[in-house]
Amino acid sequence: MADWQDAVAEAFSVDGALVCAQAGFVPRAGQTEMALAVADAVAEGGALVVEAGTGVGKTFAYLVPALLSGERVLLSTATKALQDQLFGRDLPRVLQALGLARRTALLKGRSSYLCLHRLALARQLESDDALAERLSEIELWAQGTQSGDLAELPQLDERSGIAAMVTSTRENCLGAACAHARNCHVYRARREALGADVVVVNHHLLFADMAVRESGVAELLPTVHTVVVDEAHQLNEIGVLFLGTQLGSRRLQDFVRDLLATTGQSALGLADWQGLAADLEAATRSVSALVRSLGGPGRWRWDAGTPQGLNGADWCGAVQGLAPPLQALICVLDLAAEQNPEFDRLGERCVDLLALSKRFVRAHEGASVRWLEGSASEWRLMDSPHDIASALRSRLMGLPDGDGPEAEQAAAAAPRAWIFTSATLGDDERLSWFTEPCGLQDARVLRVPSPFDYSAQAALYVPVDLPAPADASHSQRVAELVAPAVQALGGRTLVLTTSLRALRAIGQVLRERLPAAADIEVLVQGESPKRWLMDRFREGAAWGRAGCVLVASATFWEGFDVPGDSLQLVVIDKLPFPAPTDPLVQARSERVAAAGRSPFAHYAIPEAAVALKQGAGRLIRSETDRGILMVCDPRLATMGYGKRLLRALPPMRRLYSAQEFDTAIAALTRTSTTRSPCP
Repeated sequence: MADWQDAVAEAFSVDGALVCAQAGFVPRAGQTEMALAVADAVAEGGALVVEAGTGVGKTFAYLVPALLSGERVLLSTATKALQDQLFGRDLPRVLQALGLARRTALLKGRSSYLCLHRLALARQLESDDALAERLSEIELWAQGTQSGDLAELPQLDERSGIAAMVTSTRENCLGAACAHARNCHVYRARREALGADVVVVNHHLLFADMAVRESGVAELLPTVHTVVVDEAHQLNEIGVLFLGTQLGSRRLQDFVRDLLATTGQSALGLADWQGLAADLEAATRSVSALVRSLGGPGRWRWDAGTPQGLNGADWCGAVQGLAPPLQALICVLDLAAEQNPEFDRLGERCVDLLALSKRFVRAHEGASVRWLEGSASEWRLMDSPHDIASALRSRLMGLPDGDGPEAEQAAAAAPRAWIFTSATLGDDERLSWFTEPCGLQDARVLRVPSPFDYSAQAALYVPVDLPAPADASHSQRVAELVAPAVQALGGRTLVLTTSLRALRAIGQVLRERLPAAADIEVLVQGESPKRWLMDRFREGAAWGRAGCVLVASATFWEGFDVPGDSLQLVVIDKLPFPAPTDPLVQARSERVAAAGRSPFAHYAIPEAAVALKQGAGRLIRSETDRGILMVCDPRLATMGYGKRLLRALPPMRRLYSAQEFDTAIAALTRTSTTRSPCP
């Protein structure tokens, strides 16, 4: 073993370097095992897939060997928030502990960086005092920021639309022709990344670069020896959306807005810009009207020329109606291009939009999945691959698509190390849920269990006397069952739902059932920004204050970390099977069936197992946490497949009756009262 690989084991020892990096650091066999496996992969090349249970400490386990190797490293994680945490906290901490000097860089997509040109344009178009005030705040910050990263403005609400006004896209960037090119924050970030030893990116950026070769990662990858993909369980779903083709109302509206902003400053006499823009807006509204007639929000698949539920002639006519105003705009923008480089970019965007509109009128062909996604405010036409296997191997990892001698020779010729890791990657030994759609069946697989003592720290309760999950009264009965426990605990409860309808119903009943005297705040996802909900919940039971109950769906099933007594009860309303009406689910099920396998056993159950495991993972986040997981779906206890889903969960002790559940809640109440700090 090389000297640096010996140093990896030493770093994780009782008197090793990490004792200085992390307060209360205790060597863990699983963490050391993972670190040594990563070290082997870095030395030998190839792909390593590691499922590291909650509490293993996977971040340090991959950072230490990657950094000690001295090789150039690319780190990718799922979200910008996790990216900031890795770059701003974990990476500096490990570098300091190891005594290493490495140039580090943080690289995000365009939408994360202030565009000085777009800021000036937004100022010219300001329409009200509130917008003017917010733009003034951004201008003041712009004078002092070095990175231009909008994450430095925590008060900037991305939902307000202001962020979109002051950032660029690939379509509207002027490139070298921009007056602010020398001070462009996007290109400065890319230059720093190209000169760094360790670069932190996110999965969206990886796939955006695979799709359009525009983010800077394509130039970076050939010089990198080790790529670590953290939170890898999100890789396939992120990649499917980025590698597909899409046309949406927001993209058309953004184009119209930029068109009017640009033509309002010059080329006024060349064409009736207002009229041309109005024609395109009218055509967009025609498609929107058809989408609203479906009664969304939702997704509708189409295999030929029409989404399910729509008249073929009406649909084709509406989408074809986008072409004439786009074609008219292409002609006049071509004439105006000599006056302003922005007209050149607008013309290119218009050509792209026209090509997309024609593509989605043609009958669907090939192995991709096509669907319409609509809501009250926007619609998108999507055409995506089933998974990322082919693209990941050939376009990112640089390997031939498939197996055999050719693939083995390519892997040997390019011994780059690829580390894929997450706390949840599957429910079988080969982690097939992750490896198959990513084309990583030949990767080395390591499963490192959590070091937590779940039998002592957590209990599982499955009430069997509830209505069937499909029953209309199910959500109300769940809320009625949960309310007394919430009151006894003083909040400290997270309710995870599988649908927005259940989310709203459970939130309403809890507000009705919890007495005002209990002073327990009921938080419901969608009523406030996600970051505020997370912070309020974490603060809820601190310093003796009344706690909160948070009813949430979707993104709160993962990535929500609440160690300590602020969270002691996690409730899951139903088993999280994939929605059978979702176009991607339908297409993937059909592909499994075509291969002679059971869609339920080989697709639906693994999907549910991983999602259930993720939701359950919110409960125990440290060695001192105590809590109860309640799964309000009798099928977990009564159906044959329930045993497989139970095996996917941490080995918690079981509660078999309401009396045992009440006793466990009372015990938690006594424990949290004892631990609560004095105000």
